[in-house]
Amino acid sequence: MSTMTPKQRVLKFLKGEEVDRPPIFSGMGNVVVPVLEKYEINFARAHRDPVLMAKAAAGMYREFGFECAVVPFDLGVEAEALGSVMNYYEDVEGLLYPTVKEKVIKTAEDVHIPDDIKNAGRIPVVTEAIRILRSELGDEVAIGTYILGPFTLAGQVKELDELFEESFLAPEKTNMLLDRLSEFIIKVFKVYKDAGADYFTLREMGGTSDVMSPKSFKSLIKPHLIKILAAMPRPNILHICGDTNSIIEDMKECGADAISVDQKNCLPETRKKLGHETIILGNFDPVKVLMQGKAEDVGPAAKGCITAGANAVWPGCDLWPEVPKKNMQALMDSLKSG
Repeated sequence: MSTMTPKQRVLKFLKGEEVDRPPIFSGMGNVVVPVLEKYEINFARAHRDPVLMAKAAAGMYREFGFECAVVPFDLGVEAEALGSVMNYYEDVEGLLYPTVKEKVIKTAEDVHIPDDIKNAGRIPVVTEAIRILRSELGDEVAIGTYILGPFTLAGQVKELDELFEESFLAPEKTNMLLDRLSEFIIKVFKVYKDAGADYFTLREMGGTSDVMSPKSFKSLIKPHLIKILAAMPRPNILHICGDTNSIIEDMKECGADAISVDQKNCLPETRKKLGHETIILGNFDPVKVLMQGKAEDVGPAAKGCITAGANAVWPGCDLWPEVPKKNMQALMDSLKSG
Protein backbone atom coordinates (compact mmCIF):
# COMPACT_ATOMS: atom_id res chain seq x y z
CA MET A 1 0.00 0.00 0.00
CA SER A 2 1.27 3.47 -0.88
CA THR A 3 2.53 5.69 1.92
CA MET A 4 2.58 8.77 -0.33
CA THR A 5 0.20 11.50 0.77
CA PRO A 6 -1.94 13.35 -1.80
CA LYS A 7 0.24 16.42 -1.23
CA GLN A 8 3.45 14.51 -1.86
CA ARG A 9 1.94 12.86 -4.94
CA VAL A 10 0.76 16.12 -6.51
CA LEU A 11 3.85 18.19 -5.77
CA LYS A 12 6.34 15.48 -6.72
CA PHE A 13 4.38 14.90 -9.92
CA LEU A 14 4.42 18.59 -10.86
CA LYS A 15 8.16 18.69 -10.25
CA GLY A 16 8.66 15.78 -12.63
CA GLU A 17 9.61 13.35 -9.89
CA GLU A 18 8.50 9.73 -9.66
CA VAL A 19 5.14 9.02 -8.02
CA ASP A 20 3.28 5.83 -7.15
CA ARG A 21 0.39 6.63 -9.52
CA PRO A 22 -0.96 9.61 -11.48
CA PRO A 23 -2.74 12.07 -9.20
CA ILE A 24 -6.42 12.95 -9.60
CA PHE A 25 -6.67 16.67 -9.02
CA SER A 26 -7.24 20.12 -10.53
CA GLY A 27 -5.93 23.66 -10.41
CA MET A 28 -9.26 25.20 -11.37
CA GLY A 29 -12.64 25.62 -9.70
CA ASN A 30 -13.92 22.42 -8.16
CA VAL A 31 -16.73 22.48 -5.66
CA VAL A 32 -19.85 20.33 -6.02
CA VAL A 33 -23.36 20.32 -4.60
CA PRO A 34 -22.95 17.19 -2.43
CA VAL A 35 -20.21 19.01 -0.51
CA LEU A 36 -22.17 22.26 -0.30
CA GLU A 37 -25.21 20.41 1.02
CA LYS A 38 -23.36 18.27 3.56
CA TYR A 39 -21.60 21.26 5.09
CA GLU A 40 -24.61 23.57 4.67
CA ILE A 41 -22.63 26.07 2.62
CA ASN A 42 -24.45 28.84 0.79
CA PHE A 43 -22.72 29.09 -2.60
CA ALA A 44 -23.26 32.84 -3.01
CA ARG A 45 -21.80 33.54 0.43
CA ALA A 46 -18.83 31.20 -0.03
CA HIS A 47 -17.24 33.61 -2.51
CA ARG A 48 -16.97 36.30 0.15
CA ASP A 49 -16.55 34.27 3.35
CA PRO A 50 -13.08 32.71 3.81
CA VAL A 51 -14.32 30.15 6.32
CA LEU A 52 -17.02 28.89 3.96
CA MET A 53 -14.64 29.02 1.00
CA ALA A 54 -12.06 26.91 2.84
CA LYS A 55 -14.70 24.50 4.10
CA ALA A 56 -16.01 23.92 0.58
CA ALA A 57 -12.52 23.44 -0.85
CA ALA A 58 -11.49 21.06 1.93
CA GLY A 59 -14.76 19.19 1.52
CA MET A 60 -13.73 17.99 -1.94
CA TYR A 61 -10.89 16.06 -0.32
CA ARG A 62 -12.70 15.03 2.83
CA GLU A 63 -15.75 13.68 1.02
CA PHE A 64 -14.20 12.20 -2.11
CA GLY A 65 -10.44 12.11 -1.69
CA PHE A 66 -9.99 14.62 -4.54
CA GLU A 67 -6.29 15.25 -4.21
CA CYS A 68 -6.23 19.00 -3.78
CA ALA A 69 -7.90 21.98 -2.15
CA VAL A 70 -8.32 24.88 -4.58
CA VAL A 71 -9.59 28.42 -4.06
CA PRO A 72 -11.25 30.61 -5.25
CA PHE A 73 -14.23 29.24 -7.18
CA ASP A 74 -15.13 32.11 -9.54
CA LEU A 75 -13.34 34.22 -12.14
CA GLY A 76 -13.94 37.70 -10.79
CA VAL A 77 -11.53 38.12 -7.90
CA GLU A 78 -8.83 40.05 -9.75
CA ALA A 79 -11.30 42.11 -11.77
CA GLU A 80 -13.03 43.22 -8.58
CA ALA A 81 -9.70 44.16 -7.00
CA LEU A 82 -9.14 46.43 -10.02
CA GLY A 83 -12.51 48.13 -9.60
CA SER A 84 -15.03 46.02 -11.47
CA VAL A 85 -18.42 45.69 -9.77
CA MET A 86 -19.64 42.13 -9.15
CA ASN A 87 -23.05 40.52 -9.03
CA TYR A 88 -23.18 37.66 -6.49
CA TYR A 89 -26.78 36.59 -7.19
CA GLU A 90 -27.55 36.21 -3.50
CA ASP A 91 -31.29 36.62 -4.11
CA VAL A 92 -31.46 34.12 -6.99
CA GLU A 93 -32.45 30.49 -6.53
CA GLY A 94 -30.00 27.90 -7.76
CA LEU A 95 -26.25 28.04 -8.22
CA LEU A 96 -24.91 30.98 -10.17
CA TYR A 97 -21.29 32.05 -10.26
CA PRO A 98 -20.54 35.73 -9.58
CA THR A 99 -20.20 37.78 -12.73
CA VAL A 100 -18.92 41.25 -13.53
CA LYS A 101 -21.81 43.67 -13.94
CA GLU A 102 -19.86 46.92 -14.30
CA LYS A 103 -16.49 47.32 -16.02
CA VAL A 104 -14.36 50.37 -15.32
CA ILE A 105 -11.30 50.13 -17.59
CA LYS A 106 -10.87 51.34 -21.16
CA THR A 107 -7.13 51.89 -21.50
CA ALA A 108 -3.89 50.88 -19.77
CA GLU A 109 -3.91 54.23 -17.99
CA ASP A 110 -7.11 53.21 -16.22
CA VAL A 111 -5.43 50.23 -14.54
CA HIS A 112 -4.64 51.36 -11.03
CA ILE A 113 -2.81 48.61 -9.18
CA PRO A 114 -3.77 48.90 -5.50
CA ASP A 115 -0.98 50.00 -3.20
CA ASP A 116 -2.20 47.42 -0.66
CA ILE A 117 -2.97 44.42 -2.88
CA LYS A 118 -3.33 42.13 0.14
CA ASN A 119 -6.48 44.01 1.15
CA ALA A 120 -7.92 44.80 -2.29
CA GLY A 121 -11.38 43.49 -3.10
CA ARG A 122 -11.75 39.82 -2.26
CA ILE A 123 -8.04 39.02 -2.35
CA PRO A 124 -7.95 38.92 1.48
CA VAL A 125 -10.85 36.44 1.39
CA VAL A 126 -8.84 34.11 -0.82
CA THR A 127 -5.65 34.53 1.21
CA GLU A 128 -7.45 33.83 4.48
CA ALA A 129 -9.06 30.73 2.93
CA ILE A 130 -5.58 29.56 1.86
CA ARG A 131 -4.29 30.09 5.41
CA ILE A 132 -7.19 28.09 6.85
CA LEU A 133 -6.57 25.27 4.38
CA ARG A 134 -2.85 25.36 5.18
CA SER A 135 -3.65 25.05 8.88
CA GLU A 136 -6.18 22.24 8.45
CA LEU A 137 -4.84 20.24 5.48
CA GLY A 138 -1.38 21.59 4.77
CA ASP A 139 0.57 18.45 5.68
CA GLU A 140 -1.75 16.14 3.77
CA VAL A 141 -3.18 17.94 0.73
CA ALA A 142 -1.66 20.32 -1.80
CA ILE A 143 -3.35 23.72 -1.83
CA GLY A 144 -3.87 25.24 -5.25
CA THR A 145 -4.96 28.61 -6.54
CA TYR A 146 -5.39 30.29 -9.91
CA ILE A 147 -5.49 33.69 -11.57
CA LEU A 148 -6.77 34.68 -14.98
CA GLY A 149 -4.24 35.36 -17.71
CA PRO A 150 -3.86 38.98 -18.84
CA PHE A 151 -6.01 38.77 -21.98
CA THR A 152 -8.79 36.95 -20.12
CA LEU A 153 -8.58 39.43 -17.27
CA ALA A 154 -8.74 42.26 -19.81
CA GLY A 155 -12.10 40.83 -20.89
CA GLN A 156 -13.29 41.03 -17.28
CA VAL A 157 -12.36 44.68 -16.78
CA LYS A 158 -12.92 46.08 -20.30
CA GLU A 159 -15.90 45.66 -22.64
CA LEU A 160 -15.26 42.62 -24.81
CA ASP A 161 -16.29 44.16 -28.11
CA GLU A 162 -13.90 47.06 -27.46
CA LEU A 163 -11.11 44.67 -26.47
CA PHE A 164 -11.40 42.54 -29.59
CA GLU A 165 -11.72 45.54 -31.88
CA GLU A 166 -8.67 47.18 -30.35
CA SER A 167 -6.71 43.90 -30.49
CA PHE A 168 -7.10 43.81 -34.25
CA LEU A 169 -6.98 47.53 -35.10
CA ALA A 170 -4.60 48.90 -32.46
CA PRO A 171 -2.72 45.95 -30.90
CA GLU A 172 -0.12 48.27 -29.45
CA LYS A 173 -2.80 49.68 -27.12
CA THR A 174 -3.91 46.20 -26.09
CA ASN A 175 -0.28 45.29 -25.52
CA MET A 176 0.08 48.18 -23.08
CA LEU A 177 -3.05 47.05 -21.24
CA LEU A 178 -1.82 43.45 -21.03
CA ASP A 179 1.55 44.59 -19.78
CA ARG A 180 -0.07 46.52 -16.96
CA LEU A 181 -2.37 43.62 -16.07
CA SER A 182 0.57 41.22 -16.14
CA GLU A 183 2.33 43.32 -13.53
CA PHE A 184 -0.75 43.09 -11.33
CA ILE A 185 -1.14 39.31 -11.85
CA ILE A 186 2.46 38.67 -10.80
CA LYS A 187 1.94 40.62 -7.59
CA VAL A 188 -1.27 38.74 -6.72
CA PHE A 189 0.41 35.38 -7.25
CA LYS A 190 3.09 36.43 -4.77
CA VAL A 191 0.38 37.29 -2.22
CA TYR A 192 -1.14 33.83 -2.64
CA LYS A 193 2.26 32.19 -2.34
CA ASP A 194 2.98 34.07 0.87
CA ALA A 195 -0.41 32.94 2.22
CA GLY A 196 0.62 29.31 1.82
CA ALA A 197 -0.53 28.03 -1.60
CA ASP A 198 1.49 25.11 -2.99
CA TYR A 199 0.86 25.27 -6.74
CA PHE A 200 -0.43 27.89 -9.14
CA THR A 201 -2.45 27.91 -12.36
CA LEU A 202 -2.49 30.70 -14.93
CA ARG A 203 -5.80 30.52 -16.82
CA GLU A 204 -5.72 32.27 -20.17
CA MET A 205 -9.08 31.09 -21.49
CA GLY A 206 -9.42 34.13 -23.72
CA GLY A 207 -6.30 33.13 -25.63
CA THR A 208 -7.95 30.04 -27.09
CA SER A 209 -7.77 29.40 -30.82
CA ASP A 210 -11.56 29.40 -30.72
CA VAL A 211 -11.29 33.17 -30.21
CA MET A 212 -7.84 34.37 -31.26
CA SER A 213 -5.84 33.30 -34.31
CA PRO A 214 -2.56 31.45 -33.63
CA LYS A 215 -0.75 34.45 -35.12
CA SER A 216 -2.45 36.85 -32.70
CA PHE A 217 -1.76 34.54 -29.78
CA LYS A 218 1.93 34.37 -30.64
CA SER A 219 2.41 38.10 -31.19
CA LEU A 220 0.03 39.60 -28.63
CA ILE A 221 -0.57 37.15 -25.78
CA LYS A 222 2.42 34.80 -25.63
CA PRO A 223 5.02 37.44 -24.63
CA HIS A 224 2.98 38.37 -21.57
CA LEU A 225 2.50 34.74 -20.53
CA ILE A 226 6.26 34.24 -20.75
CA LYS A 227 6.77 37.26 -18.50
CA ILE A 228 4.22 36.12 -15.93
CA LEU A 229 5.34 32.49 -15.80
CA ALA A 230 8.96 33.52 -15.37
CA ALA A 231 7.96 35.46 -12.25
CA MET A 232 5.24 33.11 -10.94
CA PRO A 233 5.76 30.86 -7.93
CA ARG A 234 6.39 27.21 -8.78
CA PRO A 235 5.24 24.65 -9.56
CA ASN A 236 3.02 26.40 -12.06
CA ILE A 237 0.57 25.40 -14.76
CA LEU A 238 -0.67 27.11 -17.91
CA HIS A 239 -4.27 26.39 -18.93
CA ILE A 240 -6.00 27.54 -22.10
CA CYS A 241 -9.50 26.41 -23.09
CA GLY A 242 -10.64 25.10 -26.44
CA ASP A 243 -8.71 23.16 -29.07
CA THR A 244 -5.22 24.53 -28.51
CA ASN A 245 -3.21 22.13 -30.66
CA SER A 246 -2.58 24.93 -33.16
CA ILE A 247 -0.79 26.89 -30.40
CA ILE A 248 0.31 24.06 -28.11
CA GLU A 249 3.99 24.41 -28.98
CA ASP A 250 3.79 28.13 -28.22
CA MET A 251 2.15 27.28 -24.89
CA LYS A 252 5.08 25.02 -24.03
CA GLU A 253 7.52 27.80 -24.87
CA CYS A 254 5.82 30.05 -22.30
CA GLY A 255 7.75 28.15 -19.64
CA ALA A 256 5.15 26.56 -17.36
CA ASP A 257 5.99 23.41 -15.41
CA ALA A 258 2.87 21.74 -16.81
CA ILE A 259 0.37 22.34 -19.62
CA SER A 260 -3.38 21.92 -19.06
CA VAL A 261 -5.66 21.28 -22.04
CA ASP A 262 -9.41 21.02 -22.23
CA GLN A 263 -11.64 18.30 -23.61
CA LYS A 264 -11.61 19.70 -27.15
CA ASN A 265 -7.94 18.85 -27.56
CA CYS A 266 -6.91 15.69 -29.36
CA LEU A 267 -4.54 14.37 -26.70
CA PRO A 268 -2.50 12.06 -28.96
CA GLU A 269 -1.80 15.05 -31.21
CA THR A 270 -0.91 17.18 -28.19
CA ARG A 271 1.49 14.54 -26.94
CA LYS A 272 3.07 14.12 -30.36
CA LYS A 273 3.70 17.86 -30.66
CA LEU A 274 5.05 18.32 -27.14
CA GLY A 275 7.11 15.14 -26.83
CA HIS A 276 7.42 12.80 -23.88
CA GLU A 277 9.08 15.16 -21.39
CA THR A 278 6.29 17.74 -21.11
CA ILE A 279 3.79 17.27 -18.28
CA ILE A 280 0.32 17.33 -19.84
CA LEU A 281 -2.77 17.62 -17.63
CA GLY A 282 -6.07 16.56 -19.07
CA ASN A 283 -8.67 16.38 -20.06
CA PHE A 284 -11.88 14.57 -19.20
CA ASP A 285 -15.05 16.49 -19.98
CA PRO A 286 -16.36 17.93 -16.68
CA VAL A 287 -19.85 18.42 -18.10
CA LYS A 288 -20.67 15.62 -20.57
CA VAL A 289 -18.69 12.98 -18.70
CA LEU A 290 -18.65 13.95 -15.03
CA MET A 291 -21.92 15.84 -14.65
CA GLN A 292 -24.18 14.38 -17.33
CA GLY A 293 -22.61 10.97 -17.90
CA LYS A 294 -23.29 7.63 -16.24
CA ALA A 295 -21.12 6.63 -13.29
CA GLU A 296 -19.91 3.50 -15.07
CA ASP A 297 -18.55 5.63 -17.92
CA VAL A 298 -16.51 8.01 -15.76
CA GLY A 299 -13.67 5.62 -14.94
CA PRO A 300 -13.04 4.54 -18.54
CA ALA A 301 -13.08 8.18 -19.66
CA ALA A 302 -10.52 9.16 -17.01
CA LYS A 303 -8.26 6.22 -17.79
CA GLY A 304 -8.67 7.00 -21.48
CA CYS A 305 -7.04 10.40 -20.91
CA ILE A 306 -3.93 8.69 -19.55
CA THR A 307 -3.88 6.23 -22.44
CA ALA A 308 -4.25 9.11 -24.91
CA GLY A 309 -1.26 10.99 -23.55
CA ALA A 310 -2.08 12.85 -20.33
CA ASN A 311 0.20 12.43 -17.33
CA ALA A 312 -2.54 12.96 -14.74
CA VAL A 313 -6.31 12.82 -14.45
CA TRP A 314 -7.37 16.46 -14.59
CA PRO A 315 -10.58 18.10 -15.84
CA GLY A 316 -10.70 20.10 -19.06
CA CYS A 317 -12.13 23.06 -17.12
CA ASP A 318 -13.91 23.82 -13.83
CA LEU A 319 -16.02 21.07 -12.31
CA TRP A 320 -19.67 21.99 -12.68
CA PRO A 321 -21.33 22.11 -9.22
CA GLU A 322 -24.15 19.73 -10.15
CA VAL A 323 -21.81 16.72 -10.44
CA PRO A 324 -23.60 13.69 -8.93
CA LYS A 325 -21.98 12.12 -5.88
CA LYS A 326 -21.72 8.69 -7.51
CA ASN A 327 -19.90 10.18 -10.52
CA MET A 328 -17.39 11.95 -8.31
CA GLN A 329 -16.77 8.71 -6.45
CA ALA A 330 -16.33 6.86 -9.73
CA LEU A 331 -13.71 9.42 -10.80
CA MET A 332 -11.71 8.86 -7.63
CA ASP A 333 -11.93 5.09 -8.01
CA SER A 334 -10.72 5.22 -11.61
CA LEU A 335 -6.99 5.15 -10.86
CA LYS A 336 -6.96 4.15 -7.22
CA SER A 337 -8.31 0.75 -8.23
CA GLY A 338 -5.41 0.29 -10.66
